[in-house]
Amino acid sequence: MTENKLDVLVLREQLVAPNGPYAALDVVDTTGSTNADLLAAAGDGAADRTVLIADQQTAGRGRRSRTWVSPAGTGAYLSVLIRPATVPAARLGSLYMVAGLALIHAARETAGIEAFLKWPNDLLVGPERKKAAGVLSEVASEQAAVVGVGVNITALPEGAEPGPGGLAAGSFAEAGAENTDRTEITASFLRAFAEFETAWRMVDGDIARSGALAGYREACGTIGQRVRAELPETEPLTGVAVDVDEEGRLLLKLDDGTPKAISAGDVVHLKAD
Repeated sequence: MTENKLDVLVLREQLVAPNGPYAALDVVDTTGSTNADLLAAAGDGAADRTVLIADQQTAGRGRRSRTWVSPAGTGAYLSVLIRPATVPAARLGSLYMVAGLALIHAARETAGIEAFLKWPNDLLVGPERKKAAGVLSEVASEQAAVVGVGVNITALPEGAEPGPGGLAAGSFAEAGAENTDRTEITASFLRAFAEFETAWRMVDGDIARSGALAGYREACGTIGQRVRAELPETEPLTGVAVDVDEEGRLLLKLDDGTPKAISAGDVVHLKAD
């Protein structure tokens, strides 16, 4: 069996200036968290569109400080530092949509699998819609943001734990991927992210004008689902997810008919009765 290694020379040749859109790209064997590393690098003056990829993460992070399983040689664990000078700080949070669309591209177009987005930041794959990727976007100082993704590409080790709400863990390979080459899937994501992020940046982070909102709505498997929203410091809410608005909030029609917009929390897709 051929080892499925990340080819840093191929990635640099395809993606780093003058041939590609990125200023720098490094691959390390292991690190705690690529997001944490680039947040530190941002303070040291790292360039716009700097990419850090790890073969393994020992302290990968998700939303709300959750850990992410990042075993060596199995996935794509990377972060991108961007410095969108004209984008208001209040709009930097919408980068999860940009990254989500790039994940959809990599999954559907390069791996050849069925894929959907679960609001706000999960990629679900295959007929069973298992979680194969997540996004973590963090704001750094000096008008900079770091966007990290963790993608399960090859088969997961036995005993992989489910995510919030019992969401089963999955991978591209387990969803029947036609292509599980880690270098190709990583490059596919990064090319798509640069394209979508450029459109987003050109309109100062306006997700509607950039097309990100329309693309996200099309790919979002949460819309139309009966869900339970588990929110910080309040009781859970149940209802039907009806849309995502121009601020990136999930719009619910609660069981009693009341409309509700939520901007943060865990959303569990409920099975039909």
